[in-house]
Amino acid sequence: MRYQWRRQQQSGWTLLLLFALIGAIALAWYGQTSPSVTADAPLAGEEGLEEPEQKLIALTFDDGPRRSTTTELLDGLAQRGVKATFFLIGAQVEANRDVVRRMDREGHQIGIHTYDHVKLTDLSKTDFDAQVEKTRAELVATLDHNDFLLRPPYGMLDDSVKAWAGCPIILWSIDPEDWSDQNADRVVQEVVSQARDGGIILMHDIFPESVDAALRIVDALHAQGYYFCTIEELFDARGIPLEAGQSYWNAYP
Repeated sequence: MRYQWRRQQQSGWTLLLLFALIGAIALAWYGQTSPSVTADAPLAGEEGLEEPEQKLIALTFDDGPRRSTTTELLDGLAQRGVKATFFLIGAQVEANRDVVRRMDREGHQIGIHTYDHVKLTDLSKTDFDAQVEKTRAELVATLDHNDFLLRPPYGMLDDSVKAWAGCPIILWSIDPEDWSDQNADRVVQEVVSQARDGGIILMHDIFPESVDAALRIVDALHAQGYYFCTIEELFDARGIPLEAGQSYWNAYP
């Protein structure tokens, strides 16, 4: 009887070992065929995994429109799907209304750069209105809307300019002084080297060299992952409200 019990006990242990061996083989096979997941790493779509934020930059142009160069620039921007902001001289609007309407139709933003490109500081209200409000009237007559920004010539401000502007005042963070020597290579190098997310680039669309440089800048910064947008789009994306009489140099995150 004792011998028979021992035989039964040995048989039981043999079965247990057999089951354990089968289980270990199955577990090893599953580990090789199933994907490995790190517990601490969030999965796509889970909270904590964020897409990288788009790098934004605004390209702005002063002193236009000039039919020859501005039209060439608009052609190049359209080919690249780029939107810019143009600060216009009021005295040049009447002869170029079709160019201004094209800017607006193609999604570019439009602003005021005075009527005769004069300093706005220390002006009387009458003289200020002759430069800013007269230009505004020209643009309203051309485009039938009134949501224009102001860029004072030379970036010069005083309390009166802020009080009378009637709209946001836009300055800049990158100025290659493209007017100074009209050297496209130098302008491209300076702008690309200074480019930063949330920056505002100042250029002029009245020189052929500046048009060439601007399009090369777009290509170079596109290759670096930048997206070009209007001033309004830039500040909307950063959640920064643009307020009348306030001045803005950039929209750095």
